Amino acid sequence: MIFHHRLLATLGLAFVIFGVLMPELVGEGSVQHGWPVFLVPMVGLFLAGIIGLLTRWSLLEPIASLVLLFGAALSLPGMATAYPDMAMGPAYWLYLAAFWLLSWNFAERLSAAIRAGRLPHTGTDIVIPIVFGAVLLVMWEIVTRGARVPPVLLPAPSAIAAQLGNSASILWADFIQTFVKSVIPGYIIGCLAGLVVAIAVDRSPFLKAGLLPIGNFMSALPIIGIAPIMVMWFGFDWQSKAAVVVAMTFFPMLVNTVAGLNAASSIERDLMRTYAANYWQTLLKLRLPAAGPFIFNALKINSTLALIGAIVAEFFGTPVVGMGFRISTGVGRLAIDLVWAEIAVAAVAGSAFYGVIALIERGVTFWHPSVRGGRA
Repeated sequence: MIFHHRLLATLGLAFVIFGVLMPELVGEGSVQHGWPVFLVPMVGLFLAGIIGLLTRWSLLEPIASLVLLFGAALSLPGMATAYPDMAMGPAYWLYLAAFWLLSWNFAERLSAAIRAGRLPHTGTDIVIPIVFGAVLLVMWEIVTRGARVPPVLLPAPSAIAAQLGNSASILWADFIQTFVKSVIPGYIIGCLAGLVVAIAVDRSPFLKAGLLPIGNFMSALPIIGIAPIMVMWFGFDWQSKAAVVVAMTFFPMLVNTVAGLNAASSIERDLMRTYAANYWQTLLKLRLPAAGPFIFNALKINSTLALIGAIVAEFFGTPVVGMGFRISTGVGRLAIDLVWAEIAVAAVAGSAFYGVIALIERGVTFWHPSVRGGRA
C-alpha cells in the first residue's frame, strides 16, 4: 500500500519536473515570459509531492498538503487568463496531471491513516468526499480556462459562482416556487398516499392482486406524458407540478412498503399471535418497524424523483418563475451560466433533502444491521 502511495507521488513529481526542465514546452509565451511564470504552481506541487512521499502523517502534514495542492492548482487558471498563449502549452497540462495524481495520493494516504488510527476518524472521514468534489471543480476551472472553452458550451465554475451571487434574488424565487411550493407538498402527499394504500393492499388480497400490477404499469409512464396532462387539469401554477410529484412518488412508496410489510419472518408473526395480538397491533409493533428500511429507501428515492419531476413539469407551463422555467428560457437565451447556477441550486437542494432523510433514517432504524454496520 505504501508503494502505491509513493508511486502516485513519484508520478506527480515527475510531471512537475518534466514541465520545469523543458520550458520550451510552455508555448509561444515562453519567448517573452519563460517558465518562471509557472514558479508558484511548480513549487507548490513539488512540495506537496515531497509530503506525499513520506511514510507517516502527523496531523499537520495533510493540512500542509492540502494548502500546497490547492494553492498551486488555483494559480493555474489565473495564469491562463493573464498569459493565454502559455496556457496552451504542455507544461500547463503537465501541472494539471500532477495535481490530479497528488490529489489522488492525498485521498489514498488520508484513508489509510484513518484506518490505521493515526488520524481521528470522527470528522476526518468527510474530508475525502469534500476534497474530491473540490478537486473536480478546480480541474473544471483549469480545463475551461486553459483550453479556452467557449462559455456558451461550458462556463467555468468561477463564472457560475459569479452568476449565483448576481442572480441570488432570482434563484431564491425559483427555489421557493419549485422546491417549497411544488416538491415539498407533492412529496408529502405522494409518500403518505403510497404508505396508506400499501397498508390497504396488504390488508386486502383483492387489492394486492389488482392494484399492484396497475401500479407497476403507471410507474413506467414517462414524465413528459404526465406533465402536460397535469398542467391541463390543475393549471399553470405550482398545483400541477405538485400533482406530477405525487404521481412520481406514489408508486415507489407503494411497492417498497408492500415489500417491507412482508419482511417480518413467520417466526416473529407466530410470536405476536401467541401474545394474542390483533392485526393492527402486529402491524404497528412488528411489521411497520420491520418495513422501516424499505420505507426509508422509498423516501430517499422519492427525494430525488420529486425534484426532477417538478423541474421537468415546469417545461410544459408555469408562471414566469421556477427552476424549470429558468433553465428552459436560459438555454433559449444562451445564458448558460444562469442555467448552470440553477442546476447547482437544484443539486444542493436535492442533496440536502436526501441527506436529511438519511439522517432521520439512521435515527429511526438504528437497530437495523446496515445502520449498526455503518456506525462500526
